[in-house]
Amino acid sequence: MPEIHLSDYTYELPDERIARYPVSPRDSSRLLVYENGEISHHRFHQLTEQLPAESLLVFNDTKVIPARVYFQKPTGATIQLLLLNPEAPTGVINDAMLVTRQSIWTCMIGNKKRWKFGEKLISDLQIGGQTITLEASYADYDQNLVQLDWDSEVPFLEIVKALGEIPLPPYLRRDTEAQDTQSYQTVYARQEGAVAAPTAGLHFTDAVLSALAAKGIEKTFLTLHVGAGTFQPIKVENVQEHHMHSEQVVYTRELVQQLLKRVRHIVSVGTTSLRSLESLYWFGVKLLRQETEEFWIEKLYPYQFSDIELPTAAEALGAVLDFLEKNNRDEITGQTEIFIFPGYRFRLCKGLITNYHQPGSTLILLVAAFIGEDWHKVYDEALTGDYRFLSYGDSSLLWGNTTASL
Repeated sequence: MPEIHLSDYTYELPDERIARYPVSPRDSSRLLVYENGEISHHRFHQLTEQLPAESLLVFNDTKVIPARVYFQKPTGATIQLLLLNPEAPTGVINDAMLVTRQSIWTCMIGNKKRWKFGEKLISDLQIGGQTITLEASYADYDQNLVQLDWDSEVPFLEIVKALGEIPLPPYLRRDTEAQDTQSYQTVYARQEGAVAAPTAGLHFTDAVLSALAAKGIEKTFLTLHVGAGTFQPIKVENVQEHHMHSEQVVYTRELVQQLLKRVRHIVSVGTTSLRSLESLYWFGVKLLRQETEEFWIEKLYPYQFSDIELPTAAEALGAVLDFLEKNNRDEITGQTEIFIFPGYRFRLCKGLITNYHQPGSTLILLVAAFIGEDWHKVYDEALTGDYRFLSYGDSSLLWGNTTASL
């Protein structure tokens, strides 16, 4: 596999081009459309006009939780926890939101030097008219495993809603404000568990969704709980050496059936949906090769095969559907650390709706893989055309230059 050099995927992003706040209404954001080397400019509420009627839009319906939690020590020191992944009594994020009395999470810990092993942090919460005492202690100091105990049958989700705040991306360099509770969620978010929003979906409104439906454009949902790893910078020149974060994905039988119906016309809403869809294809490959029935896609797994060895998208999806039916399951939960960079051939996605990403990031590499060297053209056009960048910025609709046999 040839080396991919990070220095080839950077660009100059002026600070003033980073959108600190969203536009209102959401669908008034700008939309750049790229297809076959040509670029045109629109508003997001015109998205319906840019999509063929047979398109299937795939959304990530994860919902951001108030995952940044603060504890005040008697000394006055503030300890900040950013909840990353549940570890016990379950590692399944959807289920972890429902546990009572005790939960253990991997956290990022702010001001850790002021919080010693064996020391408990205590906070009293008011939930539903009752006072609930929450205690935090180390389950494993070195691994940043934090045990949270509370004296109530109230589910964990209600605990974090009472104590936490929505964690904004670090590059916004501002505190969370009341309006972010709504504006940093998609209008279709329903599965609680993310620490970052799938920001390509922030532009959608009920009006846009209704216009899509009126044209006959179908939609379907998967769930990838976006983790803090999405902001992890690449620090190595040879990008294949980057430690790729793993994320939890949930797919339903209904999703797989819809994908099979419109397998040639799939448009991913966001990079998280795209990574999830491509990971689903590779799980189908693993099933067909009888490698495993455990859903785990390693970061470089796709790069070991030639095209002639691989099934079509329909064959891979068919294998997943057979797996669900054989095991009498309506959904499957898996983990993926798939790393998509130039040289990758896309197996499911024909189009991608996405925002503008940080220089030298894994997401720039993904965009470059999807549309080739024209990623420079798209980003140059967005910069010279005063588009707004990053999570609260403007949008693009990109049509892939090449798609593997479907």
